[in-house]
Amino acid sequence: MGVLATALTSCGSDPDRRCVDRDSYDTLSGYKVVGDQYCKSGSGTNTSGKGRKSGTGKSGRVDGAWYYDSDVSGRRADNGTFSRGEAVDRGGFGCSGSGSGGG
Repeated sequence: MGVLATALTSCGSDPDRRCVDRDSYDTLSGYKVVGDQYCKSGSGTNTSGKGRKSGTGKSGRVDGAWYYDSDVSGRRADNGTFSRGEAVDRGGFGCSGSGSGGG
């Protein structure tokens, strides 16, 4: 029982997340993963779009937001949620790549 408790506390309760450009959605492959600097640092609650920074999107801007508990293939993420609470509720938390996706 102690091993399980150690494993759970070492991973934390934050869901896996990627910073994505919300303006880059493609129906076949999902959102383009962008560098973490395009998402609001800290709690990961930036879903308002007010954190826009210059980037390489079609309009020359990146509408960065944290995208939680998604399927990632290459530099694209799909089937996730922009709601951290929803990701935690559906069990999408653990150690795998939390906060990764820079570039």
